Amino acid sequence: MLKKIRVVPLAAESLGVRSMCTYVETPDVRILLDAGVSLCPNRFGLPPHPKEFQAIVQSRKKISDAADKSKMVTISHYHYDHHTPSFEDWLVNWTEADETARQVYQNKIVLMKNPREQINYSQRERGWMFTRTGGRYAEKTVNADGQSFVFGETEVKFSEPVFHGPEHSEMGWVLMVSISFWNEKFLFAPDVQGPMSSRPLQIILEEKPQLLMIGGPPLYLVPSRVSENQLHTSLENLRKIVRTVPHVILDHHVMRDEQWQEKTVDILYETYSSGSTLQTAAEYAGEKNAFLEAERKRLFENNPPSKEFEKWMKLGEDKRKFAKPPV
Repeated sequence: MLKKIRVVPLAAESLGVRSMCTYVETPDVRILLDAGVSLCPNRFGLPPHPKEFQAIVQSRKKISDAADKSKMVTISHYHYDHHTPSFEDWLVNWTEADETARQVYQNKIVLMKNPREQINYSQRERGWMFTRTGGRYAEKTVNADGQSFVFGETEVKFSEPVFHGPEHSEMGWVLMVSISFWNEKFLFAPDVQGPMSSRPLQIILEEKPQLLMIGGPPLYLVPSRVSENQLHTSLENLRKIVRTVPHVILDHHVMRDEQWQEKTVDILYETYSSGSTLQTAAEYAGEKNAFLEAERKRLFENNPPSKEFEKWMKLGEDKRKFAKPPV
């Protein structure tokens, strides 16, 4: 689809973890998008399965290797599956105190969501913490909201802050980013959830990318935290996108539901009838889908962990954060 822009998904739900981390390379620049990865600490009443820990270890290695090659790292928002924190946590983030963040951000130009404007309380707090921890290793940090940066013939263009999900979301705002070289364009739309609000949809359609990576709707939260109406809006907006964008990578929240294909069958049909292509991040990367969080209950049933791991499971959640699981 793109000849001059190389796009490499590194971590995602279809690759067994919570993330949208992606490496992008043009003839002018190498950039690491949203260098974070996490696991859900409790799903179906269970901690992550050993296979999920194996997946996050692999993801951290890919992210570290990509960071070594990259000059820039982006932060679309301050959730821990989109940036790397500077504290020890082996349960959720697989981070070694300050060292993991230093590996990612040292000597990098960090293009990041403004931590003081159009941001909710929890992300403002995390953004403030980042500037005093992992961010201090950067060559420089730049608030990227609505800004464009040119490197040779490559333009890196950030959107205004858009809602993380529905209109006026309590989850706050995120930045989308398009990367263009000559007549090629890749657009990265994390956590817009479909999109579930109108402005990110408008931006995507106006930008006209040949390749779009987008976070889908959180099917697993319907109807407890996401209404049927919000889901309907999200799927209708996604339908409009696949009619016009030639190639779509759909991943993230949508893949946390084991029945995601059945629940998005109309989108898959629309993609086929419009001649577009829709893939998961794993499929785009040429790997097998591994929806490990969605399959967690069955993983524990069919692949019981070792006695050592069961012993680790009996620790309290706070203690598990500081004790590497025996995987």
